[in-house]
Amino acid sequence: MTDLEQKYASLNVPRYTSYPTAPHFSDAVTPSLYGDWLESIPSDTPLSLYLHVPFCQEMCHYCGCNTKATRKMAPVLAYVELMLKEIDLVLERLGTGREVHHIHWGGGTPSLVPRDAFLKIVDKLKTHFVFSEDIEHAIELDPRTVGDYLAETLKMAGITRTSLGVQDFDEDVQKQIGRIQPLETVEKAVAALRNVGLNDINFDLMYGLPGQSEKTIRDTVEYTKALAPGRVALFGYAHVPWFKKHQQLIKEENLPNTNERIRLSDVSREALVDAGYDVIGLDHFALPTDEMAVALKQGRLRRNFQGYTTDTADTLIGFGCSSIGFLPQGYIQTTPSAREWERMLSEDTLPIKKGIEVDRVDLCRAEIIMQLMTYYQVDYALIAEQHGLPMSEFSSIPASLAEMINDGVVILNDTHLTVTDAGRRYVRVVASVFDTYLANQQARHSVAV
Repeated sequence: MTDLEQKYASLNVPRYTSYPTAPHFSDAVTPSLYGDWLESIPSDTPLSLYLHVPFCQEMCHYCGCNTKATRKMAPVLAYVELMLKEIDLVLERLGTGREVHHIHWGGGTPSLVPRDAFLKIVDKLKTHFVFSEDIEHAIELDPRTVGDYLAETLKMAGITRTSLGVQDFDEDVQKQIGRIQPLETVEKAVAALRNVGLNDINFDLMYGLPGQSEKTIRDTVEYTKALAPGRVALFGYAHVPWFKKHQQLIKEENLPNTNERIRLSDVSREALVDAGYDVIGLDHFALPTDEMAVALKQGRLRRNFQGYTTDTADTLIGFGCSSIGFLPQGYIQTTPSAREWERMLSEDTLPIKKGIEVDRVDLCRAEIIMQLMTYYQVDYALIAEQHGLPMSEFSSIPASLAEMINDGVVILNDTHLTVTDAGRRYVRVVASVFDTYLANQQARHSVAV
């Protein structure tokens, strides 16, 4: 392990898909306040929508999502009816006819929703929102559930992009993480999607899983290259058994140690680059012709709760248990409790559990962090000026960065901060320098690499 790796790789820092980060949300943001926020959004504001479906056929050992296993359709159908009501409650305060540029279905496994129920939700959205001509309508999929019938359903619903949770193709690794899906299963899923014209496909891969080796990683990337998804998201497994109890099924002694984890990260990235993918920020990759790679080159790439995205809308409306949204006034999160979510909707109450109101300082720091996480450089004085803040807001930054400068992690030229090639793997640590909430953070985050 190098000195840099020893110092920075094991630090626990947020992933910064938002700022302020979710652990700082509180009950100060109430359903009533959220309703007021919705009403005050200008009518010409472009929107994005997120729909969370917290059901899977079975629980994978590594999963960190808010979901639960079910083999019955009754709870899924009941959930759909409640989501339809939630949409109505939001529309009462937001109004109809708003333009939507991006829709993302997450979970869980949202494709478990039966065809008629799935199309019912989509029809509701189409009836009350205006879908832009170039809308991206994306959904996360479990390859084990994808066949010709589902592919046809997704096509009927207007889905334009699919994301397959692959993780690793190695049989032993799959056994240890409780997700058996042979290469042939993924091949059939990809073929079914492409047969109906759904050619914009993402793969999710992971490193840091039990049983992984350089060989399993390289083999997984070779299979990925052969299937040619346009984008790949590469995530480090976050082992948080104190938070996700089912992760206790993964034996810690089978997890790679810090040195091994770093090496697996390096091998994964090297293999994906060798396979022809451009590096996109911290953990995404895209073929050079993909819109994400183009957006990076043109400076249009963003980062939000779905990771790196071409979605440029500043307002995200979330539906379903535990969904997170962002409005000009701040972040909101619906309750993660299915029982409470149902109760609040039955009382005609927007099912908001918590959130955080933001001011221009938060927005400024959020922009700085996003620029660092996306482009590895930022002129924080310029961003401060754009938000009407004095430079005194960042007077402590040079001192806070001094050690990283000495270590060759960053270069600071006046107020222009650049993360070096050697420091890019620690960009989350660099970003944390601008996080004024982190000192009061009680939650435990995943390691930086």
